[in-house]
Parts: sequence; structure tokens; C-alpha cells
Amino acid sequence: MEIISYVQDNSRRRGFSGFGTFSLPELQFRHKERSRSASITTDIFSPELRSFSAQKVRADLSVRSFFKLVGSSVTDAGSYVKENVKSILIIIASALAFGAALFGTIKLVNHHVNHTGPLVLQVGDSADIENLNKIMANFALEGKLDYDETGNLLDVAENAVSASFTQPVSFQTYKVRSGDTISGIAKKFGLTNISTLISVNDIGNVRQLAAGQKLKIPSIDGIVYTVKKGDSLNSITSKYKISLEQLLDVNELTSETLTAGQQLFLPGAAMDASALRNAMGELFRMPLSAQFRWSSPYGYRIDPIANVKSFHTGTDMACPTGTPILAAMSGKVTTTGINRVYGNYVIIDHGNGYQTLYAHMSKIIASKGQWVSQGTRIGLVGSTGYSTGPHLHFTVYKNGKLIDPMTVLK
Repeated sequence: MEIISYVQDNSRRRGFSGFGTFSLPELQFRHKERSRSASITTDIFSPELRSFSAQKVRADLSVRSFFKLVGSSVTDAGSYVKENVKSILIIIASALAFGAALFGTIKLVNHHVNHTGPLVLQVGDSADIENLNKIMANFALEGKLDYDETGNLLDVAENAVSASFTQPVSFQTYKVRSGDTISGIAKKFGLTNISTLISVNDIGNVRQLAAGQKLKIPSIDGIVYTVKKGDSLNSITSKYKISLEQLLDVNELTSETLTAGQQLFLPGAAMDASALRNAMGELFRMPLSAQFRWSSPYGYRIDPIANVKSFHTGTDMACPTGTPILAAMSGKVTTTGINRVYGNYVIIDHGNGYQTLYAHMSKIIASKGQWVSQGTRIGLVGSTGYSTGPHLHFTVYKNGKLIDPMTVLK
């Protein structure tokens, strides 16, 4: 009763109209309905009924399940490729096109760096050529040879050596001194042909003679010959144009029977020009060891830029920019430079009247005054100067005059 009275009083205080007119049974009924409604609301919005708790997940991975997972991934990837094959092909084609464009751009940039483009020879260019000719003329004065192409010494009075061909050949030993030359040694002992010393001592390259080396010096001119199977005295004398009687006397032969491997001294005979050049170190190696293409020979041709007939002073070897250029023979680097005609170039003096020119380099490696051995890297192929593309222009001079490089390249 007190509670009801309190509610009534409170309702009046707050001004709820009509609240105090309910009878006790009605109030009890309303209270019961309100409690029931609150219970329903609680059931609907209770956190306990709407909350979730995490459950423990089993994560054991076996080999079988792994391969099953991989197989599923591959299958999914295959399905994706199949469904999007057109798009994938477009992407691949685009990548290839981009790569080709990039490669072409690199080639163009490389060409721009090393290629001067078509040029017209001007007054200054002719002066460059003339200066080079003067350099080579000076070499001719400084390195004059004292023997001819067959090895015969020049400016030497002919001795009556033929008279001595009736006597057996004898030998003495000489120790090479600093500054000696093969021709100087031959003159010292009264010989008239340098091939005599080369043959008797089996010298493969005269340029490799060194102080302290011992040489056999024969008493007369001639060469050593090793008898081959089928040889006869008549065939040998006929081939080398020597006297049979002198051959018998010089070698003290008592019989005309020869044995394969037997050595004979052929009086008055000389090495052939090709063998002599090789022994004198006058045969050059190729200045390129990489693959190349002969693009222009020595001699008259149609100029690829001016389109007129002109004389080509060397031989051209076309190959990629950056290909190493090698010294064709040992010698001293006398000149390095650049001009409008030859671009970057190097000149090497090999002695015995020979010089070589290497032109159109993209880079010079050798230094002026440097001694280089055969095969030493002296520069890189390029297209500098009067050039239509990357190549090596190789020129050979002998006694200051141009010669065809193909006659001395081996």
C-alpha cells in the first residue's frame, strides 16, 4: 500500500494525467504486463544471446594436403590463363615490342656516339692525309733496309765465294751482342744473304733474337735442307739450281744414295721470299681476333660516301663497335691522334721499314711511345671520322709506301 501510495504521489508530482485513477487490480495487471514486456525485450537484445566466442582451429598441413593445395592453385591458374588468353598475349606482344624499341634506341645512341655521318672531304681533310704521308716518309728515311726481298745484302761487294764451294762447309759459334742485327752479323762473317743464318740456326722469328744467344756461322752461304722420301741428288740440285759437283764436295758425299731425314747443306741456295718474310717477322697476324666481314679491299673502288672512284689505302674489316683491335706485329706506338678522315687512329712502327695504321677507333687504348707485342690490345673498333659504319681500316706501309695488307697478313 505504501508503494502504491508513493507511485501515486510521484505521478501527481510529475503531472502524469489520469495516472491516479487506476484501481489496484488494474495497476497490478499493468505492472505484470510491463514486466512481461521487459522480459521479451531482454531476451531479444541480451548480449549473452548475441555474443560469439572464438573456436580453436586445427591447422595440421600434411604433404598430401600440400600437393592438393598446389594442384588446386595450378588448376585455378590454368583456368585464369584460359579465360584471359587474349589479354595475356597482348601483354606479351607489348613487352616484346617495348624490348625491340629499347634495343633499337640503344643501337641508335651507339651509332650517334661513334658515327659522324656522311662527310665531304674538305681542304683540312686533305691536309690530314698529307701530314700522315709525311710521317710515313720520315719512317722510310729512318728505317731503310739493307737487304732485298730475297735476302741478299745490299751495298756489299760480291766476293768470289763460288770458289769456296769446292771445300767442305765448316761452322763456328757466335754469341749475339746487344744491338746486333741479322744483317750485321752476316756482313761481319763475310756472308752475302741473311737467309743463310736463318736457315742454319732454324730461326723462326728474327725479332726474337736476344743478346747472349749463340748462333752457328757457316763458312759459306747456303741453306740447310732435310732430305724427304723420294728425293734424289738430281731433284734437289734441279729445284735449287745448284751444281751437283758442289753439293757433293761441300757435304763430302761419297755416294749419291740419300736417306730420308738426312741433312744437306745447299751451297749458294737461299730461302724463298715467303719463308724469308715469315722468319723476318714480316708476316702480320690479323688485327682482329673476333668474327668480322671484309667490307672493302685495298686499291681503287667506288667511294661509299662520295660515290666516285677513289684509291682505298687499306683494307676494311666490318664488325661491331667495341671489338678489340690488336697489334698486327710487335713494335713501338709512334703516333696516336684524331682527325676528320681517320677518326681515332694509331700508328705502330715495326722496324725493317714496316708501319701499320689502325683507323676509325671508338677508343684508343695504346699510348704514344709504348712498346707493344704482337696481339696486344691497342684500341676498340668504332666509326669515327670519314666512315659509314663501325669497322677497322687497316693500312700497311713499307719503306714509306703503301702496300696491299693482304700480301703480308698470315
